[in-house]
Formats: sequence, C-alpha cells, structure tokens
Amino acid sequence: MGPASEWSIECSAKSRSKARTLGMKKKSIASIVLAIAVVWTVYDLYGPRSTSLRTFDPDEVARIETAMWRSYYGRQRARLFNQMSELMRTQYNFPFLRSNSAAYEAAKAAFVFKDGRGRADYERALPNLISFYSAIRKVADVKFDPERAARLELEWWIIHRERAKHQPGDLAAALAELPALLYDAPAGKLMEHARLRAEAMTIRDDEARRGGVSEEDWKRIDELLHQSWRSLHEAVNKPGRPF
Repeated sequence: MGPASEWSIECSAKSRSKARTLGMKKKSIASIVLAIAVVWTVYDLYGPRSTSLRTFDPDEVARIETAMWRSYYGRQRARLFNQMSELMRTQYNFPFLRSNSAAYEAAKAAFVFKDGRGRADYERALPNLISFYSAIRKVADVKFDPERAARLELEWWIIHRERAKHQPGDLAAALAELPALLYDAPAGKLMEHARLRAEAMTIRDDEARRGGVSEEDWKRIDELLHQSWRSLHEAVNKPGRPF
C-alpha cells in the first residue's frame, strides 16, 4: 500500500469521524429542543395560571362575540374556533395551547347543539361545556361550579332556540343567570347586560327569518353587544358593589 492509499484511508476515517460527531451533535440538539418543547407543553397546559374574570375589555369581548355569531350561523367551524381561542388568550389570560384546548371544547359544544333537534340532542353538548368551564375555573380568581355554569349556558341556548315557547323576558332572565354565577352577583344587578344581549339575539333571529341579516343589522347587533358588555363590566367592577 503506497502513501497515496494510506492518505486516502486516513481522510476517509477522519470524514467518518466528523460525520459521527456531527450526527451526535444533531441528535443532542434535537433532544434538547424536544425536552424544551415537552416542558413548555406541560407548563402551558398544566402550569399555574391566575386571572381576574373582571378585568376583561368589554369592547373587545363584544367585537369578538359579534364575529363568533357570524361564524356560528355561517357554519364556519374553524373560524369560530380561532375566534374563541383569541378570546381565551386576550380576555382570560390563557396560554396558547390551553386557549386552543378550551376553544375546541366550546366550538364543539356549539355545533353539537346547532345540529340538535330536541333537549336530548342538546344535552349531548354538556360534556364539552363542562370541560370548557372547568378550564376557566382552573385559572379564575373566583370559585364557581363548572357543571352548574355549563348547565346555565345550555339552558339559555335552549330558551333562545325555543324562544316562541317562552315568555318575552325568559331569555334575558336566563342570560343573567350565568354571569351571576361566575361573578357571585345577584342576577337582578346584571339584567341590563342580559336584556341588551337578548335584544341583539332577537334582531339576528327575526332578520334571518325575514330572509337574511344585512350588514346594517350586524352593525346594530354589534352596537348592542358593546353596550351589553360595557354594562356587565361596570356592574362587576363598580366600587362598593354589594356582591
């Protein structure tokens, strides 16, 4: 074997050594990245987190709710999911993955209900609603029963769906019960919020039956929702409130 052959073998060995070293470095970096991703995921989903339910921006909540109504009635599932996820992050201090998880439960419940034809069908949305409110309860600064919250949410959905079977004030009364539970407040103190929200729903329903909801209708709905959420924000943040 001549010098050239020995040199070639030596170069080949060095190349293989460098390749092994590079491969080990890549595996090490990949392991570190994976470990960081796992830690971040676990912390995002299960780490301590606390938020005040009273510190929401009423105008942002109203804007997002109007958009969610349009997505729901347009059967735009992905858009509704994204809007709910945005709401959970910006208004309830949810981290990214947890906001998506809660948004999935809420959107799933909404469309299970939408496709229902009677109370037995509607109640199939309860497990997802309970999961949704359980996620909020874990980060909220107030104590409430997630199952009770889920049932109150479902009840006003049903009254809204079957509004013709109820008295005119029933929808507003049902809409006041849920925030009364969440904020530990008398429902009567939150009736303006509920009444304005019910009025917005009624406009949407009536115009849909007449042939379609126009942009002017949506503008009026949006205005009412802004008034509604401002009323709730003022009620639950009023100095010296009796609740």
